[in-house]
Amino acid sequence: MYTLIGDDMTKKDKLLFVIPAYNEEENIGKVLKEIKHDIPNADILVINDCSRDRTVDIVKKNKVKCISNIFNMGYAMAVQTGIKYAAIHDYDYVIQFDADGQHIAKEANKLYEHAKKNNCDIVIGSRYLKDMGYPCPKFRRIGTKIFEKIIKCSCKKTIADPLSGFQCLNKKVIKRYAKMGNYPEFPDANLVIEMLLSGYKIEEIPVKMRLREAGESMHGGIIKPIKYMINMFYTIFFVLITFSKKKVKAHE
Repeated sequence: MYTLIGDDMTKKDKLLFVIPAYNEEENIGKVLKEIKHDIPNADILVINDCSRDRTVDIVKKNKVKCISNIFNMGYAMAVQTGIKYAAIHDYDYVIQFDADGQHIAKEANKLYEHAKKNNCDIVIGSRYLKDMGYPCPKFRRIGTKIFEKIIKCSCKKTIADPLSGFQCLNKKVIKRYAKMGNYPEFPDANLVIEMLLSGYKIEEIPVKMRLREAGESMHGGIIKPIKYMINMFYTIFFVLITFSKKKVKAHE
């Protein structure tokens, strides 16, 4: 159980950190210890996506709940597995948190506080809403700007960091994501657009993030970023077409 200190926030919420992990033995131990230290009353669930290193052993050593996939399902399916767990166990909020050490536990607390206080469905931790000193690679920053403009044009909403996976989800979103049969391979700007067009309240707040200390990013190299951009444009186009058809039918 987790409690916010404040005159109007005395209700205890069940808060779950969902952490997908693939070959993160060099980072996962520090991540778990930081969460336990800074937000001790939150629950933690690691989804081990068929790691080939000592990730599972380190998670068990830290006495943290772990679901191990029997084959590598990819980041998105690992995240959705954690969200399904949260739905089944009736959690009020989920914090999507990376296993590579980039996300900071104290900053996660800010996401939760904002979601609770402002009755948000999704709160995104943004690296770019303010200059938080995050040294983003040039290619990724260009991509972020492109998707920011697409969201602005299609949803009339400014989201400065639509590619951030550092998010707080409320119970309504947990239930929706858990039931999605078409949960996207890369749940970023495409999912933000879908949720905004569906009427969900999404806000972002500035947060600090670190660079990965060890291991390889899932978007590393040359081919992976290109594949990511193609996939993202395709899924965004599909989402926009789908909602356009729904709008036409509603006016018939």
